[in-house]
Amino acid sequence: MSEDGYNDIMEGDTEIEMGMIEDVVYSQEFLPTFETIPVGASVPKVEKAEFNGKSDSLFFNDGVRRIDFVLVYEDEDMKETDKNITFQKRKKRREYFEASLMKMGMELEAVRSVVDEKLLFVKVHMPWDMLCTYAEVLHIKLPIQPNDLSTTSSPFNFLSCITKHFYPSEDLIAKETEYFTAPFEKDRLEYFYVKDRDLFFTPSMRSRMAYYILSRAPYEVQENIKKFGVTKLLDGGVYKAAYPLHDCRFNVMSKEDECPNERYLLYNEWAHPKSFYKMQPLDLIRKYYGEKIGIYFAWLGFYTAMLALAAIVGLGCFIYGYTTQETSTWSKEVCDPLIGGNIVMCPQCDKECTYWRLNSTCESSKKLCIFDNYGTLVFAVFMAIWVTVFLEFWKRYQAELEYDWDTVEFLEQEEQPRPEYEAKCNHTRINPVTRAKEKVPYTACGRCIRLSLGIGTVLFWIVLILASVVAIIVYRLAVFFSFSTRLQSDLKELEPFKEYVTAQMATSVTASIISFVVIMVLNILYERVAIWITDFELPRTKTDYENSLTLKMFLFQFVNYYSSCFYIAFAKGKVVGYPGQPVYLLGKYRNEECDPGGCLIELTTQLTVIMGGKAIWNNIQEVLLPWMKNLIFRYCTRVGSEKVIPRWEQDYQLQPIGKLGLFYEYLEMVIQFGFVTLFVASFPLAPVLALVNNLFEIRVDAWKILTQFRRMVPEKAQDIGAWQPILQGVAILAVASNAMIIAFTSDMIPRLVYYWSFSVYPYGDHSSHTMQGYINNTLSVFDIQDFSNKSRPLQTPYWFNNSTTCRYRDFRYPPGHHRQYEYSIYYWHVIAAKMAFIIVVEHIVYLTKFVLSYVIPDVPYTVREQIKREKYLSQVILHETNLKLVTKRLKPVADKIHKHNEDKEEEMMDLNF
Repeated sequence: MSEDGYNDIMEGDTEIEMGMIEDVVYSQEFLPTFETIPVGASVPKVEKAEFNGKSDSLFFNDGVRRIDFVLVYEDEDMKETDKNITFQKRKKRREYFEASLMKMGMELEAVRSVVDEKLLFVKVHMPWDMLCTYAEVLHIKLPIQPNDLSTTSSPFNFLSCITKHFYPSEDLIAKETEYFTAPFEKDRLEYFYVKDRDLFFTPSMRSRMAYYILSRAPYEVQENIKKFGVTKLLDGGVYKAAYPLHDCRFNVMSKEDECPNERYLLYNEWAHPKSFYKMQPLDLIRKYYGEKIGIYFAWLGFYTAMLALAAIVGLGCFIYGYTTQETSTWSKEVCDPLIGGNIVMCPQCDKECTYWRLNSTCESSKKLCIFDNYGTLVFAVFMAIWVTVFLEFWKRYQAELEYDWDTVEFLEQEEQPRPEYEAKCNHTRINPVTRAKEKVPYTACGRCIRLSLGIGTVLFWIVLILASVVAIIVYRLAVFFSFSTRLQSDLKELEPFKEYVTAQMATSVTASIISFVVIMVLNILYERVAIWITDFELPRTKTDYENSLTLKMFLFQFVNYYSSCFYIAFAKGKVVGYPGQPVYLLGKYRNEECDPGGCLIELTTQLTVIMGGKAIWNNIQEVLLPWMKNLIFRYCTRVGSEKVIPRWEQDYQLQPIGKLGLFYEYLEMVIQFGFVTLFVASFPLAPVLALVNNLFEIRVDAWKILTQFRRMVPEKAQDIGAWQPILQGVAILAVASNAMIIAFTSDMIPRLVYYWSFSVYPYGDHSSHTMQGYINNTLSVFDIQDFSNKSRPLQTPYWFNNSTTCRYRDFRYPPGHHRQYEYSIYYWHVIAAKMAFIIVVEHIVYLTKFVLSYVIPDVPYTVREQIKREKYLSQVILHETNLKLVTKRLKPVADKIHKHNEDKEEEMMDLNF
């Protein structure tokens, strides 16, 4: 390993050498107002004030300066151990940090807590000039003039008298005026639409700019090292919290005249249970929380609305299967005492298992008919097309939001580097685009080492998941043996349930529960590992960081959640041999067999357990835990009813938002999206469950962030990031997955082959196509004399009499045939039909997806026209500004020339005279 690569790995703090400060971290490009505090110079202290008794105030005590951010710390002077070196070091760092903020132009005011005298709240305010400076640094788009393009009226306007009840009240949440916008430039302020300076920058913009400075302000100087960033101070205990303020209480309007009460409006028109049927006020969500939160709820709402159509079709498919289960010919034959009752099935495990009658699986075969029918095939094809329509229309809707929310040209160059990245910029390279020198945190070797370690760790954990899947498979094989020998005898007293609780069902349910528990445990462990790996890789921007973490987490979650389902769908019961020569796993455990009706009902059980368990667990985590924590905190810090608690202290009592923000919300929904699309052929009710869950999820998430958590720092976002290609990848995989489930997991293809080929001449005895005789035709015959000593059953049931053969699920020649126990012609017909089905269905669906993707444009025509108009206006303003600037610069020269010409004319006149 090279020395540079080793140094890349060993560095681990947000710090930078002094010699590189001007070029890297504190350049005019990133912090125009930064001024270094000389080493050893006295630092100014924050002005302290008394709480003025206004609980809803969002301003300093003077009532003029707005609070843009709040910092909370514990006063070391109030502690008994004030001489502790650690506490004194924290105090010194905090004082230097606050002095740096004031040096850059921020205004601070400290107020002591009403509840706990040890706590102090530092209110942060950005003056107008500073706001203008950093709005330009962050390329914030602001209005230049009202939108003068006429909007096309909807053809469904005649329904407005009905649909208006499903939208938030316009009396409370008025529709925002649309503007053409341009990136803010301080020198061109007169061209921007400034009606009121106090309202020109929204509170979310102000908080975003304040956090940008807080995350880059220095807090310590040690010899040639400078450390910076409020994040490190929070991790080190210097500050206990840092957050922007909510504008009021969620259930009570503010008494302050200038308060917009947006939190109160959002709660009543969005998060309150009474508003569950209303559309989301996305513009207000974006205005209050920023584009990143807004785009998440827009996506979740759009996904839920599209699920409604899938849920209706899936429910129709389920009802069709439920009503036709009693009329299924093959199910009737299984339940018929003269057919299924006379078919003796071979034991499904060695020695301890015994013979059993086919009609003992009557109830499970009826349940299988609900899901394994021709309606499922139609629904699987429908879902493959639905997912394409969903993604294409989401792109269109996202393009509209990008324009409305001014993120159309939000490019990587506009997103500033993360402070952690900036701190490690101690290597020089040539920029491949500009060919100029720039600072980077690692050499090519160092970057290769970081990526290699990250990839290796992810692969190790994926192998660990696969090992856990193998362990669960071994469990299934072991307990199936146990259930087969003891379950029926243990359930003798529970006669009504005896016929429903089979060994296969008991094994499937218990294995599904254990699999779910293993999934959740591995999730908790891997989460920490994935975050550590991504921190170690040191991505440049916040978007790069989230995309890298998203890919790692999804790869892990994909294997973790879906591996057991893929095993049941495509591996279980596929390689079992036959009773005389079974296949063993690890040389010890006999491979599982499917029920005579197939493994589809087990896959349905697995999906139900995981989807249901995951929804319950997530709601406990998202709702119950934050609510309990806030309840306990309020109980521990309760004060007398006569005390008035200020706005900033009310927010401090709420839960902090995690560092990853909405990552887990997206992950939860994308995993659900996988269940809805990848395995929908086995469980048509998956969209219905997902729809019900999402209707609750939207309101629960809204209630959670409005009532239980502090206000998030607003962030810019153009789209849903790395989740978009992940969704597209899942959609492509879903076509192949569902086609293979229908072909290999269900019994639809064997039934179709029997109906069209083997029920009539030359293979069958029937004069016309029929399903009669299907069960007898698809169960192979085995001579019990051919059992090996290892697998021969020790006991036989009393009704077995003198039978010499038993039946098993396969397509093999019977004993006595010259090719006995080899695959029959029926087997090869079925395999050919399955392969043909997969190829035909995949090509038809993929062609349909391609056509839909081509026909549906990603950006609506009206949005394209508005974008062109906005660019034109920006260019006009730029041209006029440059023209005025040139005129201003040339005016002294022109005046000088004009004066020179006048003087020359006077001289000529004098000479003539």
